Amino acid sequence: MREPLYNSPMMYKALFFDLDDTLYSHENGLWAAIRERMGQFMAERLSIPPDQVPAIRRQYYERYGTTLRGLQLHYAVDADEYLRYVHDLPLEQYIQPAPRLRQLLLHLRQPRWIFTNADVDHAHRVLSTLGVSDCFCGIIDIRALGFVCKPDIQAYQRALACAGLSEANGCVLFDDSIANLAAARRLGFTTVWVHGNSENHSEADFRLADLLELPDVLPELWANGER
Repeated sequence: MREPLYNSPMMYKALFFDLDDTLYSHENGLWAAIRERMGQFMAERLSIPPDQVPAIRRQYYERYGTTLRGLQLHYAVDADEYLRYVHDLPLEQYIQPAPRLRQLLLHLRQPRWIFTNADVDHAHRVLSTLGVSDCFCGIIDIRALGFVCKPDIQAYQRALACAGLSEANGCVLFDDSIANLAAARRLGFTTVWVHGNSENHSEADFRLADLLELPDVLPELWANGER
C-alpha cells in the first residue's frame, strides 16, 4: 500500500469528492467518450474546423477549468444544450455498480459531498449507475457554482458555502486533477490525489490509486477504528 506524504492529527469535518475519473477508474473509457462528444459538439454545432478542436478545447480547459466555460464566453453556447449533448452516453457500457465503494462511503462518519464541474443530471446518472446515490449529502455542480469551475478559487468558496462551511480547514478534497488539488490546498483543504500514477505530487497530501485504498491511507477518517 502506498504511503501518504504526511499524517495529520486534525479532525476532519467534511469530505468533498470529484465525480468523473475519481469515483470510478479513469481507465474505463467514459471520460474519453465525453471528451469525444465535446469535440463533436464543437465541430457540428459551432462549425469549428475539426483539426482546431483539440487545441481550442485544451486551451479553454487550462484557462477556464472546463471547455464549457470557454464556449460560453467565446461562443455564447447554451449550457443546457451542451451538457445534454456531451453526456448523452450509455453509462452502463463504461461503469458498473460498485458495492465495495458503497460500503466504504457509508462507513465514513463525515458529511460527504460531490463537488464536480459537471452538471447535476450527469452526476445523478453516474451515482445511480455506481449504486452510491444515497452516500452523499448533496451534489455541488456547475450550476450551483454559478458556472465558476475548479480550479478557480471562487468555486471552492462557493462549494464550502453550499455545504454550510465557512473555511476549508478540516475539509478533504478527493480529485484526479492536480490543478484542482493545488487550488484547494492553497485554501486549506487536505488534498487526496486519486490517480493510477505511482508517483507522489507536492500538491497532494495523500495519493490513492483507487478510493478503496482509503482506509489504509487515511485511517483517521474512522474515528472509532471501524472500517
